[in-house]
Amino acid sequence: MSTDTSDTTPPATDSAAASSGSPDTGGLGRGLKRRHMNLIALGGVIGAGLFVGSGVVVRSAGPGAVLSFLAAGGLTVLVMRMLAEMTVARPALGSFYAHVRETLGARAGFAVGWLYWYFFVIVVAVEAVAGGRIVQLWLPDAPLWAISLVLMAVLTATNMVSARSFGEFEFWFSSVKVLAIVVFLFLGALYVCGLWPGASGGLGHLTAHGGFAPEGVGAVLAAVVPCIGFFTGAEIVTIAAAESTEPERAVAAAIRSIILRVVAFYVLSILVVVAVVPWTDEAVEVSPYAAVLERLDVPAAATVMNAVVLVAVLSCLNSALYTSSRMLFALTRGGDAPRGFTRLSRGGVPRRAILAGTSVGYASVIAAWISPTSSSSSSSTPTARSPCSCTSPSPSPTSACAPPCRRSASAYGCGASPG
Repeated sequence: MSTDTSDTTPPATDSAAASSGSPDTGGLGRGLKRRHMNLIALGGVIGAGLFVGSGVVVRSAGPGAVLSFLAAGGLTVLVMRMLAEMTVARPALGSFYAHVRETLGARAGFAVGWLYWYFFVIVVAVEAVAGGRIVQLWLPDAPLWAISLVLMAVLTATNMVSARSFGEFEFWFSSVKVLAIVVFLFLGALYVCGLWPGASGGLGHLTAHGGFAPEGVGAVLAAVVPCIGFFTGAEIVTIAAAESTEPERAVAAAIRSIILRVVAFYVLSILVVVAVVPWTDEAVEVSPYAAVLERLDVPAAATVMNAVVLVAVLSCLNSALYTSSRMLFALTRGGDAPRGFTRLSRGGVPRRAILAGTSVGYASVIAAWISPTSSSSSSSTPTARSPCSCTSPSPSPTSACAPPCRRSASAYGCGASPG
């Protein structure tokens, strides 16, 4: 049984909600606790792009990529602090969509809201197929469309239950990603300090292969642009604030820690990569984290990284389903989308909006069923051990499958990733 919570008044203009400091949730349930919000914010900027796609930036800018990520992280911090101020001072369903609609007008709000929804709907499709390809490394006989369908169905069902269900899944997904990075930084620090067995230690690789910025300052600055894409997902916590039991405190606490996240997760991890492995190594472009683990002779490094990347992909898929549905719900509440999407379940979940967000995803599953070969090649996802039948985790430039491997790494950035 559903309840209709339709309202033609944009949430951003609700003076009562603004004055009370509580967001107009439009009937959405408040099941997200502070621990959920902290991990949603913490894992929001950690997508498969960090574990895989960041190698493309390193190969284009050299060790100077550390500065590129630092600059992009600085911009992200500034934007997020401003967005957090607006969210805390004037809570609104849809977060920045509502702020844009209120300050720049209905047309600007319409464009921002729908473009954001469109972006994450595409992310749902990409992550479903990407996750299927990774699982195929362990289940080679299973069809891609079937695996992708199962992943889509499970996470769709999870989001259909309640906001808290989404929060629990994202909490554990993010915990795994954070743990993986902490362990990676610890192992890298041991190697750089010369405490790892067989390690020479030092930071010689930062300048030994053409200097710190071998391609010039221009390349370092140009690399900032793709780096910014890796931070997509940091804003999800402000959208989730509407369903938090403590929206103001949760958002404020999450944003205060963003500087630490940027430095620890991106800048330091990229510093470890270029310090342990020469930036000219082909393996860095395919999978930088796997290249480091291989250099450290970590057992089953490829399998470990494939598992971590799979978790990151599923986290992106989970967040994309949630974010796209809440943005569509906010668009409806603002009068910018069909009113039918305001229908809620008893638990305060916009199930129609969730199903609408899965439409492109299920279309991609159908495409993978009809044409598995083209779907596989067009949605190729780089993993620690390249899925293009390479016999080595780091194919040589002359390898027959090396170009597809490099193309995959450059194309996949789950900055959507999400997450």
